[in-house]
Amino acid sequence: MIHIGKIATLLEDILAQKDYSKILVLVDEHIEANCLPLLFSKDSLIHFELIKIPSGEEHKTLDTCQLIWDQFNQHHVDRNAVLINLGGGVICDMGGFAASTYKRGIDFINIPTTILAMVDASYGGKTGINFNGIKNNIGVFKNAIETIIHPVFLQTLPFRELRSGWAEIIKHGLIADRDYFARIEPITELTKITEAAWTEIIRTSIQIKSSIVDQDPEEKGIRKILNFGHTIGHAIESASLKTDQPLLHGEAIAIGMLLEIELSVEHNHFSLEESRRIAKYIKHILKIFARIIGILIQTIGKIF
Repeated sequence: MIHIGKIATLLEDILAQKDYSKILVLVDEHIEANCLPLLFSKDSLIHFELIKIPSGEEHKTLDTCQLIWDQFNQHHVDRNAVLINLGGGVICDMGGFAASTYKRGIDFINIPTTILAMVDASYGGKTGINFNGIKNNIGVFKNAIETIIHPVFLQTLPFRELRSGWAEIIKHGLIADRDYFARIEPITELTKITEAAWTEIIRTSIQIKSSIVDQDPEEKGIRKILNFGHTIGHAIESASLKTDQPLLHGEAIAIGMLLEIELSVEHNHFSLEESRRIAKYIKHILKIFARIIGILIQTIGKIF
């Protein structure tokens, strides 16, 4: 189930429903400093064990999973424990995978702290890690028992992370809801979006993705439309991780969407006029091409 609201109260209510043997919280160093205090006050009645891993897509690996599993063992975690994944897409993906495979599966709760995780990575049942340079090469389908979302965490994000997450919001509008895209298209200043507006945007994106996932939980059919921009984008993202200027996920997906739209135009599935309008917005809101062209040259050099 997905909740949008006051995280501390919701979390206490959820944890009270089951007598967990242990409560563990997975974070990276940035989340520990900026987001953990927003979740657990000094007066919190929730006792938990903290597990900290290094931040970044480059650490979404089997080695980092091993660190998590080692910590589970050190804390004597059994099947009646629960893991709270507090963080962005990397934390939610990898924490969900680690929990789903430890002792054949323990409960986990996702509390996303980035736009990208709030509208995409924290729900839908996909968990996993990168392996041998291939994005999300190993993973399982396993749903969090609960996902708790609150826009308050967006105040902790660097601007570049906001832009990265916006790519997934654009994707939802393009694949499923013209009216939604028309509502977000006038937005060009992400830092001026109010908490109430963020809540409505997040809620709409969740409704779009959830309606698709409910029809096809294991991506055997219609759910594949959620991969718009990702087929090419993941390849670019994976290659960029080998450079000294790796792309954020949303930046790579934005490039993937632009290239896949061009393919649609070439195959007469999309009008040239619409493609130019959408490309103009994506380029403007993400401000990607002037800065990223050098990264792409490095990326292509690594591939060839």
